[in-house]
Amino acid sequence: MEYRTLGRSGVKVSPLALGTDNFANPTPKEESIKIINRALEAGINLIDTSNVYAGGESERIIGEALADNGLRHQVLIATKAHYPVGPGPNDRGNTRLHLMKACEDSLSRLRTDYIDLYQLHRPCFDIPIDETLGALTDLVRQGKVRYIGSSTAPAWKVMEGVLVSELKGYARFVSEQPPYNLLDRRIENELVPMCQAYNLGILPWSPMAMGILAGRYSDAKALPPDSRAKLRGGIYAERVTTAGIEVGKKFVRLARNHALKPAQLAVLWVKDQPGITAPLIGPRTLGQLEDFLPVLEMKLESSLRSACDKLVPPGSVVANFHNSAPWMKMKLVV
Repeated sequence: MEYRTLGRSGVKVSPLALGTDNFANPTPKEESIKIINRALEAGINLIDTSNVYAGGESERIIGEALADNGLRHQVLIATKAHYPVGPGPNDRGNTRLHLMKACEDSLSRLRTDYIDLYQLHRPCFDIPIDETLGALTDLVRQGKVRYIGSSTAPAWKVMEGVLVSELKGYARFVSEQPPYNLLDRRIENELVPMCQAYNLGILPWSPMAMGILAGRYSDAKALPPDSRAKLRGGIYAERVTTAGIEVGKKFVRLARNHALKPAQLAVLWVKDQPGITAPLIGPRTLGQLEDFLPVLEMKLESSLRSACDKLVPPGSVVANFHNSAPWMKMKLVV
């Protein structure tokens, strides 16, 4: 396997990262631990989570698994903070007060002394970036965090963080974690070129477009009862569009014509796009993980890349995976 460099950190990461949003919701703990162990066995060395996934249970499962298998120091743990973790007005956001407490809580659940990559789960536009970066820098200097990153932020906000860090000697973002798949290619317009120019890693989430690219949905108004869109509703259901489903059907045929499973091609397409470090795969079952693992060694053929561009042109969108980002003003007409 060819490992990739995470931004300008020099750290080597596998070309796929293990996303854990399904752990404990709905994947049971026992199977989640099996998924972790199998991913590590296959060479995946980056596990991504958040303090709000399953109310913190995802972090606890990761902590237990790594304590039991003794592989903590061979694994890069990435977690996040921003979203509410309690009823109080200060139990959220990117303030020093919240980030310091959130980091301590994550360390406890993860059963570790340090977090390899600590990410802002979303940007804050009412908190000065100096406040946020100052707190993250202190966590780095205390040895509780190794590197910092952001998630689902506009290109200008990531760039602001980089510039302020350079001017004031703060810890500098090494990565951005945006939504990215064939159905929502908007990051190609500004974010990807910016990350390439300033050497930030890109760790995309939802490369399978929540299963739309695997043919999971046939009707935007009749969602499968066990699908994420149905189980979680809200913004998840909003991502399933008629236009996206139609592209998904064509994509499934394209994958099968090339002897690939649709899920494999969806992840492969993201993995081998310019500027991408490692897409997050989020298997619900051990079997789904096994389907993803061959992608670690695959390369996207130019003919397949061109065929995908014909389905959804570069920089365009047919399903809104930025709908958890209040800053994204563009609305799809469906």
